Amino acid sequence: MADDSINPGGLTRRQFLQTAAVSGAGAVVFTGCMAPEHEFQMESRPLMAEDILTGYENWYATTCRQCSAGCGTIVRIIEGRAKKIEGNPDHPLNLGKLCVRGQATVQEQYHPDRIQGPMRRDRTTGSFTAISWDQALDEVRTKLGQIRNQGRAGDVVLATGQLRGQRAFLTDRFSQAYGLQWHTLNLVADAPLREATKRVFGTDGLPNFDIQNARYVLSFGADFLGPWISQVNHSIQYGRFRQGDYRAGQFRPRQAAPRGYLVQVEPRLSATGASADEWVWARPGTEGLLALSIGQVMLADGSADAEGSRLVGGQTALNSYAPERVADQVGIAANRIREIARAFASRRPSLAIGGGSVSAHTNATESLTAILTLNLIAGNVGKPGGVMFSPASPISGLPTGKPDSLSDWQRLTDRMRGGSIQALLLKDANPVFETPAALGFRDALARVPFIVSFSSFLDDTTAMADLVLPSHLPLEEWGDDIPEPSPGFQIVTIQQPTVRPLADTRSFWDLLLVLGEELGGPIRAALPWATFKDLLRERFRALQGENRGSIREPDFERFWVRLLQQGGWWDEGQTGSSPQITAATDFQRFAGNPPSAQFEGSEKDYPFNLVLFPHNSLGTGQAAHIPWLQSAPDPITSAAWQTWVEINPRVAKQLGLTEGDVVGVETTRGRIDVPVYVHPGASPNVLAIPLGQGHSTYGRWAEKRGANPLDIVAPATDQATGAMAYGATRARLVKTARHVNLPKFEGTAEAVQLEEFQILKITREA
Repeated sequence: MADDSINPGGLTRRQFLQTAAVSGAGAVVFTGCMAPEHEFQMESRPLMAEDILTGYENWYATTCRQCSAGCGTIVRIIEGRAKKIEGNPDHPLNLGKLCVRGQATVQEQYHPDRIQGPMRRDRTTGSFTAISWDQALDEVRTKLGQIRNQGRAGDVVLATGQLRGQRAFLTDRFSQAYGLQWHTLNLVADAPLREATKRVFGTDGLPNFDIQNARYVLSFGADFLGPWISQVNHSIQYGRFRQGDYRAGQFRPRQAAPRGYLVQVEPRLSATGASADEWVWARPGTEGLLALSIGQVMLADGSADAEGSRLVGGQTALNSYAPERVADQVGIAANRIREIARAFASRRPSLAIGGGSVSAHTNATESLTAILTLNLIAGNVGKPGGVMFSPASPISGLPTGKPDSLSDWQRLTDRMRGGSIQALLLKDANPVFETPAALGFRDALARVPFIVSFSSFLDDTTAMADLVLPSHLPLEEWGDDIPEPSPGFQIVTIQQPTVRPLADTRSFWDLLLVLGEELGGPIRAALPWATFKDLLRERFRALQGENRGSIREPDFERFWVRLLQQGGWWDEGQTGSSPQITAATDFQRFAGNPPSAQFEGSEKDYPFNLVLFPHNSLGTGQAAHIPWLQSAPDPITSAAWQTWVEINPRVAKQLGLTEGDVVGVETTRGRIDVPVYVHPGASPNVLAIPLGQGHSTYGRWAEKRGANPLDIVAPATDQATGAMAYGATRARLVKTARHVNLPKFEGTAEAVQLEEFQILKITREA
């Protein structure tokens, strides 16, 4: 394809992007938040001096990129600057709501530590020097061309975060055309849940748990009111589960639809556990055994769904998991298991959810398979208040967004260490920080001869790159997303630039097109678009032609403008269907013993289970550079700006520890030093530590703050999927002579159990 066919003006893609970098954002105003038209007809803007701001505002619809949920947002713009971000009230996934991470996008946009332009690093001194975009792109194109001409295209690796929609489409096209390996990084993900869903329901993708229409929810490890899958959507559903449809102003009368009842099973008290009617502690890694025991009670009592009973093998299929047989292993009394089972059976529709901490063990897939099986036994599959399924994507030809496993990253690390990887390209991936130190990724990376990072911040991996080509931030570029799971029907969220680029950055997706053109041959032919915006427009044309859903326009330009104004497209008539559960679902194998969770470290030498959990605002560390999120308190401990370890009060008393005492948490893989938080809801045999802190570099607010617990975990994996088993490590405590004041909103008051507080109060009054 000739240059003038790509751009009518005869410009190359590189030249076209250089001119586009200084043009306007091209965003379309979100009409749902504009003042009535007559207001503008009656009042005109007064003439003002040049140094006076008018104060007039516009709102633009776009997509949140702070996690993988895919929420719709609207951005308040005054004088070309983003001032505030809120949830898009028209978007069916988050209905105008937005979590703390989404709110902080505006602070990331104007972060003082943003990389201002392309840089080259001297490997001898470690120092960076500024270079031009032409120099940087010439160097990348030359190196990739040389490697490909040598027949070693497969020795080039592109590592990205988890991608969906057209970003995944373009990345896949480029990767296949060049012949490189594309790896995605999100190791604290739900690959075991995906595999369990496929085993139980015979369908790919994440299930949609219909919390809002359930009467009884039994959640195993899934902190769905915290940072698990889709926090905002789950929180909206939870509100309806508790008190009805508050958005429609129709509160369900209690006598007609009783308040939903929540039971949370997990090893560490999460935000969901604190909100539950009952919090149940089970030994880490035995959650699947508990689920099978609950299923056995339902089958034996005759309270199971008839079809579900048939699918799992009949009334006696799970007799080997009777509560008396598993109580000691699980750590829950047999009578207690029967109470939970009978409540789950009687308060229908009942729903069993699994994920989060259950996914952190070596038997994760088996445990989640057992948990999802409870929905079959309860007969709630494909029904309101049960397990629903997302419909197919409205745009065809998209690759799956499944992240690579820890086993995949171990193999890549081994190849890097062996010297076979010739180049590594990084976009929204920080494997030096996000992979267990036991993998040795940092040392292996030093053996890769050519490293390019497209990050706008100097994170732990970018600091080791040879070239840094900073990409736009989310408010500056085009994109789209297809939320998974969807809210029950087809949905696409659009992302548009709402402000001009603040620094000398480029869109990564446009850069892939530039490199494709300049590498030539089949790569150029596979990428015929001038810009990523052109790709988006072409891919959405097919959707406009179907004339359905929330936007129906006779011509594409009107469809495109309304798409940008609305922030996306959805079709509530295109819902997911129930899977055909047939011979693919075989639970006769549960007659034997499912595999037990394996832990590194002897119980004698390492008496505690190490439980790691994503930070409520920092996630697993991607947002640690944003000060708003550093200062956002943990919803349970109220701690901020620090890593801490949660310890049971009795254990703390035995060891002579108080809040703020610094202890060493040791495993067979190493040690980190962190302050103590004495937690009345902590189990005596569990040490819980949040992920997210411990960056060696990542801006002034993240650098050398706290500790990274991934530095001391075993590189264990789920036996079925190879996913990282980040809960498979045992630990011990080592006292130090140090003490710090743990930053928290509680001040100096210690948390206590409510019952204990009541007893103390009564005693004092007496």
